[in-house]
Amino acid sequence: MKRGDIVIICLVIVAALAFFIPKWLIQNSSENNHNMTMTAEITVDGKLFKQVTLTEEEQIITVPTDHGTNVLKVHNHGIEMIEADCPDQVCLSFGFVSRKGDTIVCLPHRVLVELKTDQAEESEIDAVVS
Repeated sequence: MKRGDIVIICLVIVAALAFFIPKWLIQNSSENNHNMTMTAEITVDGKLFKQVTLTEEEQIITVPTDHGTNVLKVHNHGIEMIEADCPDQVCLSFGFVSRKGDTIVCLPHRVLVELKTDQAEESEIDAVVS
């Protein structure tokens, strides 16, 4: 490898860290804010399948559709897709979600999981444009 290759690799690593570290820090700082009741709305083909309260206790939810089956796991005041029989398995890469507005989507099965709350929340700044 040449010196230029090493410089490019280092720049890519630094850029990746610049995107992931702030997200990780914000997510960790909001994990302890469980005084709000969060719910997950699970829709299939745009129709409400189930609404689940996100609790500390573990729950397994099976979502059968005409296109396949998805399995969701509720725990630690959040939810994650743990199993899907779709060909691309992209929905499993969303991981554990626990903040208002977070989503999990399985396009082949037309499943959408969206986190919501009925309580007023302090607005969080997503981005600043100057």
